Order: sequence, then structure tokens, then C-alpha cells
Amino acid sequence: MHRSRRRRVSGRSAVVVALALVAAMLAVGAASAAGAPAAAPAIHRSVRTVTKGAAIPFPTGQTVNPIQGIQNPEIPPEPESEGGDDAATAAKTAHRHQLVQHSLSHRPSAKMTAQLRAAEAAADLTVPTVAPKSVVGSNPGLDRSFEGLNFFDQRFANNGNQFSVEPPDQGLCVGNGFVLETVNDVLQVYSTGGKALSPVTDLNTFYGYPAQIDRTTGIQGPFVTDPSCYYDPAHKRFFHLALTLDVVPDTGAFTGTNHLDIAVSQTSSPLGGWDIYRLAVQDDGTQGTPSHTDCPCIGDYPHLGADKYGFYVTTNEYPFSDDPGVFGNNFNGAQVYAFSKAALAAGAATVNVVQFENLVLGDGTPGFTVWPAQVPDNHYVTRDNGTEYFLSSSAAEEALNETGLDNRIGLWTLSNSRSLDSASPAPNLDSAILGSETYGVPPLSEQKGGPVPLRDCIVTVCLAGIGPSPVREVEGPLDSNDSRMQQTWLAGGRLYGALDTIANVAGNIKAASAYFVVDPVAKTVTRQGYIGVAGNNVNYPAIAVLPNGKGVVSFTLVGTNHYPSSAYAQVSGGNVGAVHVAGHGVGPQDGFSEYVFFNGAGTDPPTARPRWGDYSASVTAGGNLWFATEWIGQRCTFTQYQADTTCGGTRGALGNWSTHLSRLGT
Repeated sequence: MHRSRRRRVSGRSAVVVALALVAAMLAVGAASAAGAPAAAPAIHRSVRTVTKGAAIPFPTGQTVNPIQGIQNPEIPPEPESEGGDDAATAAKTAHRHQLVQHSLSHRPSAKMTAQLRAAEAAADLTVPTVAPKSVVGSNPGLDRSFEGLNFFDQRFANNGNQFSVEPPDQGLCVGNGFVLETVNDVLQVYSTGGKALSPVTDLNTFYGYPAQIDRTTGIQGPFVTDPSCYYDPAHKRFFHLALTLDVVPDTGAFTGTNHLDIAVSQTSSPLGGWDIYRLAVQDDGTQGTPSHTDCPCIGDYPHLGADKYGFYVTTNEYPFSDDPGVFGNNFNGAQVYAFSKAALAAGAATVNVVQFENLVLGDGTPGFTVWPAQVPDNHYVTRDNGTEYFLSSSAAEEALNETGLDNRIGLWTLSNSRSLDSASPAPNLDSAILGSETYGVPPLSEQKGGPVPLRDCIVTVCLAGIGPSPVREVEGPLDSNDSRMQQTWLAGGRLYGALDTIANVAGNIKAASAYFVVDPVAKTVTRQGYIGVAGNNVNYPAIAVLPNGKGVVSFTLVGTNHYPSSAYAQVSGGNVGAVHVAGHGVGPQDGFSEYVFFNGAGTDPPTARPRWGDYSASVTAGGNLWFATEWIGQRCTFTQYQADTTCGGTRGALGNWSTHLSRLGT
């Protein structure tokens, strides 16, 4: 999820912002004078326990039950809404999604406007000029490539007792001959040959909850989102993570309580039993949580990583309300949760949890999307009694950056992780600010023109309650993210990360990717660069690297020449090569979030809020590299859509996203 709210700074919060910016200027000046990375102050640490809540088998008997047209509501209603009986009401109440899809940063124009030049001047930085990479036709070493889960699977899983959801949020883990893919809000297990070994399984059932919505009674289950997964070769266990927000069953209104749900397989097979742990993260002093400013809060955008001893989850914390929060911008900073990996893998009845709260860098910059690292196989760092690394960026508004540009990244080091296995865990978390290449919040990504039957349906009111729109609807763009750090990987003593950035590619403002290779001991960026393609956009990079330095960066390629496609570039010695396309998109995205009628931004008057991502996934498995990205694997005409709104089982009435899985042998 990305939260999207108009940023409002109150008088009280303005003081907080001003003090933070003064501290930032002083700290940056001191760091520059010393010629060394700025170190962060001590971070508050608290300890509590999480109890195993359930031991459940992998669900069986799941069926996909497609229907024609729409069922009301298709989009979960706004908590404050009185509801309604048609899709127009669902469109007006799409603000419920906006409440929990967090991103404070405004997307810049795809042109060098006066506003963008003013941002450059304010930041004393310029939009990076990126040499375009070639897109080559061959894919040497690509020995697996197949379509994964899609909108059809998501909407009609659990006998159709689901909502329409965008975007998928891609999770992937591979081990012991199994490939587990998870998205909003379904998962599926495959063999390494691409054969489905399980039915499409909805996440509510997987975690033991009632359905998203019972289509007979209208009763709603908890709101499960932001899934990801991890296979740990040391313990031979699969880990699955999601954020779950509790709701009032009759209305779908959020109650304020939300929790990280961690499922751990009881064996080396994901098809057997799972132990479930639920950690409350509303941080308002209830259910064992600490009491943070302006909470209850949402533990948004959870992501996972691991070292030899610890299993780590990070979140971005936002107040449910419009209150200013810790940093005056409706944001409380990133949170880090550290668990004993061995205890989780053993199915322990209770597990200690260490929470590092409201992270901040040494110059006053709030920690934002502090992404924990994974490693290939068992290549953990054991120095300092066990060490885990994280990376973050600081161009987004959550980081108190009003310009949308920066040339620094955050390095976070957690040491003494072996203590997580003890009765008195005492890990330490330190951070440093590293100078880097310039990056910034990217513009939206335009799509190649193609058939968009949902748009045509809105214009012609082809389904009851769909349309008419208050504006002239057109094929929409894709969201290109907001410059937050994406997947982080540690291999061969180097820490790899990548993010989305604005860039000047062949004379045009585009969305590109920036990547970084960090020496975490010396605290320096040793290599860095960009991935851009002339006339096109590169979105949501995910990097994974083997111990020998061979790796892959996967992403979506979209623009003038490409429908949304699954693409990648190979990594070798810290350098990134040409762009390859693993799955060529065959049509444009045609989903509800990109049309004004559905008011995804939750504004008055209505505004579209295009979605894509919110993240891709790349992993290692032995000597192989696996990756999964969002793409569009279907197309159909308006005539075909009118006859069958699933277009032959390839989409739903309100969306057509899909995912693509690939294996690159090395």
C-alpha cells in the first residue's frame, strides 16, 4: 500500500518541521566538513512478545468462480460511508483504498516545467541525465518464463468472495523445489518447472480469516494487504508476511487495530501446515504496543529480510487521522521489528520481538522505507555477533524533502542479532548517511495506446452503475513509485539496492531506476548507475545477487514502444547490462484506479490515482536467479468485453493486471 493524502502542516507540526530542517542543515554541514558519513543518534528500542495464534493447514478446496459484470460493492466501501447498491456508490467511496495506500509525495510532470526547475534550484541538484540502455532481443540463460497470478485469479478466488484490488504487490520465494508467489490478495505454489501445485488461494482463508466479503450476506473480513515471502535455507522454512487491518464486519469500517501477520511453514513444504503469529502495530498503547504520537497508526508497506539469527520486518507508520504525527507531515517514521528466526521456525509458543521506533537519520531525516536485506543461501554476516543491513532513501515527502530530489541514501546496521535467541535480546541499530548519485520522485509512466474496454464501458455506461464520468476518460498512465528504496540484497560483502527515479533519458523526462552498490563496513557507495530506456519507462526495480557477483534487476518496462512488460538487466561485478524482455506485454493496463470515475484519489471533485507495483521481487535459489514483475498479459476489444467481461478468463470487469515469473540460470 501507498498512502496518498494532501499534505497538511499545522502550526504545531510546522515547528517540528522547522526544527528538523535546522538540525538537518547543521548535521549535513558538519558531515561535509568532516568528509565522513553523518551518524545517527541513538534510536529507542522496546521489547515485547508475540504469541503463536494458530497452527493451520494449507487451505484445500479453493475454487475460482467467475461472474459476468460486477457485484456490489466491487471496491471496498469507505469506512464512513453509508454504503449503496450500485457501482457508482463504490466509485464514490474508493477513498477507503486511499486511506491505506500511503505515499505523501506528489508526482512531477513528465516535462521540464518551471515547477521542476524550481525544485532543482531549491535542492541545488539537477534531474539526472541518463544514457539510455539498449533493449536486446535475446535472453541467454532464461530457462523459465510463465504467467503467474492475475486480476482474474484475485477477484474470483475463494468462490468469488473477493473485492477488485489494484495493484498486486509482488512477493516471491523459492526453495526445496517449490516456487511460492503471493500478491494482493491471493497466493499459489508452483514447481520450479512452472506447474501449479496448489489452487489459487485467497490470503484471508490462508490466515484463517473470514472472506474479504461474503457475497451472500455482505459481511466483510479483515483487510489483508502488502504480502511478501521468504524461504530460509538454514531452517528449511517458508515465511509469509502481510499487513492486516481489522474492520467492522457489517460496514468494512477500520477499527484502528492492525497487525503484521507472519506465517511460518511447519516443514520444508509450503503445502503443509503453517504457524501463524500476529503482531499488533497500531502503536497506541493497546495490545502491548508502544504509545506513539497521534496513533492509532497503520504499519504500512511491510517488508522482510533475514540474517543468520534474525527475521526482520520494517514498516512505515502513519496516523489513521490527518494529525501531524512525529514529524509534522502525518508520518511517524519507519519501524523495525526483529524476531528470533530460530524461534519462529521452531513454532515457539511465544517469541520475543524487539522494536526500533520512529527511525531518524543523523541529520534529522525521518527513516522512510528502511528495506532489510536478504542474502543468497546461507551467506550471512556473522561479525559483531550477527549483523543485518538495511537501505533507505530520502527524496520523498515523508523524509521532509519538499524538492523531490536528493543525493544521499541511508545505511542502517543492526548488530548483536545473536542475542535475539536469548531471553534478553539486545540488538543495536546504527545508521549513516552516504553520498550518492542524484535521484528523485519520478513522473507517471505513459502507456502505449491499445484497447481499453473498461474505459469504453464507462463512456457508454455499458454496465449498470459504471459511468457516466464527469470528464472525458482516456487511457491512463501507470504510477512509477515515489523514489522509496526497493528490494535490498547482500552478497559478496556488498549491499545492493535500487529505486525509481525521475531522469532525463534521450532528452525526455521519464521514470528510470537508480541502483547502488554499498560497502557496508566502509560505509561508502562503491558503484552506482541508472537504468533508462529511450522513449520508455523503467518501474519498480528488484535486485538479487549471487555470491559471485552475478545478479539480476527485474522491473516493468512500459512506454512508447512497449506495453507493460516483464523486463530485466543482468548484474556482473556491480555493473548493470542491457535490458532484456522476459514477457512482452500485449496490451495496456485497463483498471479502475486510472479512471476519474472511480475517484481513486478520494478527492472532490473526483481524481484518478493510477496504480502499479507496488513492488517487484527477485530472489536467488542455488545458482539460479528468479524474478517476478507486473505486466499485462491480455488484451480484448470492447465488443469482446461486452460479451464476456472476463475476456475468456483473463481479466475482471474492473481490471486486467497480471504477473510474470522467470528463472535466469547462471
